[in-house]
Amino acid sequence: MGAGKTTIGRSLANALQYEFVDSDHEIETRAGANIAWIFDVEGEEGFRNREEAVIDELSLSQGIVLATGGGAILRKETRQRLKQRGLVVYLKASAEQILKRTAKDKKRPLLQTKNRDKVVRELLKKRDPLYQEIADITIATRNDKISDVTQSILRQIKAIANNSD
Repeated sequence: MGAGKTTIGRSLANALQYEFVDSDHEIETRAGANIAWIFDVEGEEGFRNREEAVIDELSLSQGIVLATGGGAILRKETRQRLKQRGLVVYLKASAEQILKRTAKDKKRPLLQTKNRDKVVRELLKKRDPLYQEIADITIATRNDKISDVTQSILRQIKAIANNSD
């Protein structure tokens, strides 16, 4: 959340000449409703069910860069599919960075609370080990330029490809 998945994902897809796909956007398109509405009506469990199904389908695609929602890794099945079917890049951001980047965001259901700081820190504590578990590449997204982060990812992808030959 707020780590730059969409921005960096689009840049990486462009550099690789792949299609960029955002699973959250795909869920909204298929549901005909935004994520906040889905959370309100179906709860987080309902949203995660939709998310798991969409990622299962999308992760079978070739020639795409897939940006998932920040909580997609909460389900073991989704983690396994992502790890088995593609190269996983974890864009790691600190709690401070996430809070700054999402300060004016009214769309993220989990951050619609008075104590955003506590929620973000709890989410990171729960999610970071799961991201680490499946990540092939981990990139800290400090305040680096988009092009620099993209180039760093591309170098690491190339190194992984060279090691698998």
